[in-house]
Amino acid sequence: MTDDFRLLLTFGPILAGAAFVLCAVFGGVARRMAPRWGLLDRPGGHKGHQAPVPLGGGVAIWLSVMLVLGVCGAAVLFAGDRLPEGVARHVGGLRERAAELGLILGLATVLMVVGFLDDRVSLGWKPRLAIQFACAAAVAAAGVRVTLFGPFTHPLMGGAVTALWIVAMTNAFNMLDNMDGLSASVGLIAALLFGVAQAAVGGLFAPAVLLILVGALAGFLVHNHAPARLYMGDAGSNFLGFLLGSLTVAGNFFQGGRASPFGVLTPLLVMAVPLYDMTSVILIRLSEGRSPFQPDRRHFSHRLVGRGLTPPQAVCTIDLVTLACGLGALLLHRLDAWGAAVVLAQTGCLLGIVAILELSGTGTRTERTLGQARLETADSLARGTGRPSGRVDDDPSDPT
Repeated sequence: MTDDFRLLLTFGPILAGAAFVLCAVFGGVARRMAPRWGLLDRPGGHKGHQAPVPLGGGVAIWLSVMLVLGVCGAAVLFAGDRLPEGVARHVGGLRERAAELGLILGLATVLMVVGFLDDRVSLGWKPRLAIQFACAAAVAAAGVRVTLFGPFTHPLMGGAVTALWIVAMTNAFNMLDNMDGLSASVGLIAALLFGVAQAAVGGLFAPAVLLILVGALAGFLVHNHAPARLYMGDAGSNFLGFLLGSLTVAGNFFQGGRASPFGVLTPLLVMAVPLYDMTSVILIRLSEGRSPFQPDRRHFSHRLVGRGLTPPQAVCTIDLVTLACGLGALLLHRLDAWGAAVVLAQTGCLLGIVAILELSGTGTRTERTLGQARLETADSLARGTGRPSGRVDDDPSDPT
């Protein structure tokens, strides 16, 4: 275990804990203030909730992350020599990367504001997408680019891939925000896995920021787990997706001479489920002759509910599949080409199982579980009646 990794284990939980407390508190404030700001997600249309829910969670996440990072930045800037020895030796490097982080946070804030406006007045998808590409292109133009290998080492190719990746991440988390606790829990898992993967190859700067984001998302989930009392809205999903997308590019999954180059494939595995959800939804909408940006209830989570799962069970299932795909990615920096191919194939198999399960059955949801339905049907056929003669009810007085 390196000294930098020990340093991250020492101070990372403190940073995450501070963000957790702040976001939990700010989330409570947002629940009270959001109705005054006109930030309410009202039921109707494709939405599944039955009563208006406040939308200020995204502002709480943004404010928590910015405050913790602001305090850290002030400490490095004004008290660098008086910091603990382990931190003090990194002060020079942190100051060098301050401009890079400031740019990423500034552009993420722009998208948070755009999402905030969209939560209030419903902006069209074209201006939103244009602003997303402009912000992503600005990150790439500043030198934060995908370098991978082969043709991706060229600045133009790397810049184009970077912009597409960041925009894809932003929209993936926006589309994933369709069920209580889903986008935040997947984002928490992704941020934690990205942080561990980068720390494993000697990273310190990006993993520390990712741990702060983990704490903020955990604090938000205090209010967002089912049944949700607060939504992050487009303000939160835009900020979360853009920040994660940018930090996966700004951080390192490979360092020459110290790790396998296949570590750079880590983001694809960690984000396999959100990308699967976004891609499948877009293909479904296009196949039906609709706009890929038209909201509906055809997401991965909705399709799981259509197979008989409850919404919390669907969220838990997606979280576990995300974690299963991402855990394999933590080994990539140690593997050769064959080992990396096995991990990639494993992820493909997991997604294949998910797709097969989704395509099986009729897709009609009932209030009974599949097992109960089969037992009742068999019992009815055996007795030659249209109604089962015996069952166990939670409420014996219920005649149905």
